[in-house]
Amino acid sequence: MSNIVAIVGRPNVGKSTLFNRLTSSRSAIVDEASGVTRDRHYGKVEWNGKEFSLIDTGGYIVGSEDVFEAEIRKQVLIAIEECDLILFVVDVTVGVSDLDKEVSNLLRKANKKVILISNKVDNNELIYDSNVFYGLAISDSIHSVSAISGSGTGDLLDEVVNS
Repeated sequence: MSNIVAIVGRPNVGKSTLFNRLTSSRSAIVDEASGVTRDRHYGKVEWNGKEFSLIDTGGYIVGSEDVFEAEIRKQVLIAIEECDLILFVVDVTVGVSDLDKEVSNLLRKANKKVILISNKVDNNELIYDSNVFYGLAISDSIHSVSAISGSGTGDLLDEVVNS
């Protein structure tokens, strides 16, 4: 089992909402505005008698000169370096974005196990829309979840603790 797991993705895909869901807390700030999470945020997750540390990260943006976004990138890279497993979160309601492609390229270079999570799958019709993310070629499977409702998170946690 991986002892340190990092949540990574572009801004506004629901990373902090997923963090709060998995840690059964409200410790990560959640807002519709981009760039709310700037530092790494740590929590503990317990699932079926197994425990691991979870890291919430800010949204990864490339090519920005903004001083805050440069610091967020630095914090994301630190989280990737210190973790054993990466949860790569994407937004099914948007589909594959250029930033998703950039993040997948970054994660490929990290040479760590990646679990791809299609978030915001708030109804069954959206499950099929998650298939578009196979084009990122970062993971053999996609976990369709709704961080808001918790749908799909049990199967996700099963894979995390068995990794």
